Amino acid sequence: MTAIIDIEDVHKAFTLHNQGGAVIPVMAGARLSVAAGECVALTGASGAGKSTLMRMIHGNYLAGSGRISVCGVDVARAAPRDILALRRDRLGYVSQFLRVVPRVPTLDVVAEPLLATGLPREAARDRAAALLARLNLPQRLWGLSPTTFSGGEQQRVNIARGFAHPYPALLLDEPTASLDARNRAVVLAMIDEAKARGAAILGIFHDAGARAQVADREVDVSAFTPEAA
Repeated sequence: MTAIIDIEDVHKAFTLHNQGGAVIPVMAGARLSVAAGECVALTGASGAGKSTLMRMIHGNYLAGSGRISVCGVDVARAAPRDILALRRDRLGYVSQFLRVVPRVPTLDVVAEPLLATGLPREAARDRAAALLARLNLPQRLWGLSPTTFSGGEQQRVNIARGFAHPYPALLLDEPTASLDARNRAVVLAMIDEAKARGAAILGIFHDAGARAQVADREVDVSAFTPEAA
C-alpha cells in the first residue's frame, strides 16, 4: 500500500542558546510509514521523542535532516506557505492543548477549518454543531469562548475541530486523555470511522486500552534515540 505519511532517516537536535549554544541530539534515524486506512501508535518512555516527532511531521519543529513526506509534500524541506496549504485540507492535528483566539465562539472555532477549505458558512456551522452534539458538549456552551472551559470540554472542542474536515492524514496527540468513558467511546468510534474512509492516522495513546482498540501496529520511538541509533 502507498504510504500517506512516510518518514525516512530523520534527525533532530535542539540548541540551548541560554546555555552557551549547547547542542542536544534528541532523534536519529527515525523512519516509519502510515498507509491509507491505517492507525499507527507511537510508543516509548516519556522523553523518548514521541511529541517531537509529531511536531516535526506537522511542521512545528524543523527536522535537522531526512525526509518527512505527507500526502506527497516533504515537510522537512517545504516552504512555510506549502506547509500551511498542506494543513488546510490534507493534514489534521489534534493536540493536547486548545489554542484559539479569545472571545471566538466555540461553534466558530470548530467551523474554522471548514471555512478555510471554502465550505459555505452555514454548512460549516452545521457540521460543527453536529460534532459538538456528538461529543456531548452542551449547546449552551457553543456560543461561548472555549478558553473558559474545563480540560475535558476543551479536549472535546479540539477533537471536533480536528475531525471537522476529512483530512487524508491525521495526527492525534493523546486524544482521549481528559475524557470520561462516554466521550472516550465516541472519540474511538470517530477514529475507526476515519480509518474506514481511508485516513492515515499517527497517534500517541498513553491509554493502553484505547491504543489496543484503534491502532493497527505500534512504533517504539525509543529506537530512534541517538544512543539507540
